[in-house]
Amino acid sequence: MDFTAVLAQIKPKLGCVADNLALIEERIRQAVAQKAGLIVFPELAVTGYFLKDLVPEVALRLDSPQVTRLAELSRDISIAVGLVEVTDDYCFYNTALYLEDGKISHVHRKVYLPTYGLFDEQRYLARGERFRAFDTAFGRMGLLICEDMWHLSSSYILAMDGAATLICLSSSPGRGVEGEELGSAAAWQKLTSTTAMFLNCRVLYCNRAGYEDGVSFWGGSEYIAPSGRSAVRGKILEEDSVTAAIDEGSLRRERIFSPMLRDENLFVTMRELRRIERERGL
Repeated sequence: MDFTAVLAQIKPKLGCVADNLALIEERIRQAVAQKAGLIVFPELAVTGYFLKDLVPEVALRLDSPQVTRLAELSRDISIAVGLVEVTDDYCFYNTALYLEDGKISHVHRKVYLPTYGLFDEQRYLARGERFRAFDTAFGRMGLLICEDMWHLSSSYILAMDGAATLICLSSSPGRGVEGEELGSAAAWQKLTSTTAMFLNCRVLYCNRAGYEDGVSFWGGSEYIAPSGRSAVRGKILEEDSVTAAIDEGSLRRERIFSPMLRDENLFVTMRELRRIERERGL
């Protein structure tokens, strides 16, 4: 079905959960006024990114008053948002929630926690262990969190599980310069375009803006059509609100014109992966 999605390219305050939730609620009200059906926020929008030892202080249970409030807001608009989740056994996860019709519809815990360059997530957070597509008012979707998307199997699994739309929540710092382009922006744009094209799916990529600990986040949130074409893109290095008009016809046309997903042979993939598992003694 056709729908409108808003990519809320905000700049959260590090460790300031109440302030960030107020900002999130304000952006939700604006999107509802636009009659959007879905609003997407960046990775760890509720808490900020470079938390380190603050992780236990800002973590929320899924039955917390803060998450309950977000669920209530989803009666008017579907919401994808990132936060630090704490479980009953005191594990902490970089989590993305999809909220719809007043409840949590899906929980994704970041599987691939980067530990290179600026990143040290695995020191403070537990890893998720699955990728699952899920049904929404706008069709079947899949959630990814930043580094997850850089592992080809992640998007592939979600597409094989029926996801026609991939939503990626990101907190990507600006790094490198390639000519007049920011290196991290160019790399992400290639990745999201290629993923959409080869899996015949839509990609909604929401990255944050602002600074933390002297690190700049580059923004550039975008909607990539199933052809791999960037339909709309947010500002670089600034806060923004990106409105994406998503039509079912573009998905239909691309899957007819270039039926990559139809021709994918999951049987061969599974057989060869089992062979590799046997041969490597995994």
